[in-house]
Amino acid sequence: MAGTTPTGTTVAEVMAELAELEDPKARAVNEKHGDDHGVNLSRLRALAKRLKTQQDLARGLWETDDTAARLLALLICRPKAFGRDELDTMVREARTPKVHDWLVNYVVKKNPHAEELRPAWWADEDPVVASAGWALTTERVAKKPEGLDLSAILDIVEAEMKDAPDRLQWAMNHCLAQIGIDHADHRSRAMDIGERLQVLKDYPTSPGCTSPFAPVWITEIVRRRQAR
Repeated sequence: MAGTTPTGTTVAEVMAELAELEDPKARAVNEKHGDDHGVNLSRLRALAKRLKTQQDLARGLWETDDTAARLLALLICRPKAFGRDELDTMVREARTPKVHDWLVNYVVKKNPHAEELRPAWWADEDPVVASAGWALTTERVAKKPEGLDLSAILDIVEAEMKDAPDRLQWAMNHCLAQIGIDHADHRSRAMDIGERLQVLKDYPTSPGCTSPFAPVWITEIVRRRQAR
């Protein structure tokens, strides 16, 4: 997030600046990933750094329903300033993958209501909302697993991940891999589930990047940690 704040910038002024940053080539690339905006993210972050933290402006930008404006809003907001119901509304309004991802990772995870929202979203019938619950669960698996029933989570992954919609499947797969990486007593089962379900096995992976296929992902990260 950006640091403290100059005041007086209006939503209209920011929207005009975002319009000037519009790049047809960036839009074409972003739209391939389901994100309907044409602003280079490095330029968006530079704008956020200049604007600094402005919670009222962030709320105004979010209300425009414009993807680039919402991404900027998530960079200049105060994550802890949102109420529980406000975050619940926002996660249901987040139409595009990048907005959803930044909302969960940059805002919700830093908000005091995150743990209250996690099980509610996890059980939601909307698979995109449910994916936010799974992302928060993955965060707990890695940082604060006490109280989580990891065996029960693996039961759900084993039963449901193969046929889950894409974004929910991705979030469940991340949780599966995180359990295998961080919890040696569950590692063999996590590897076995990944091998049997074959989810994301053929996902195209750039050179130097780790495959999201859980058995490969788990093996590689554990190897790196052991090599330190």
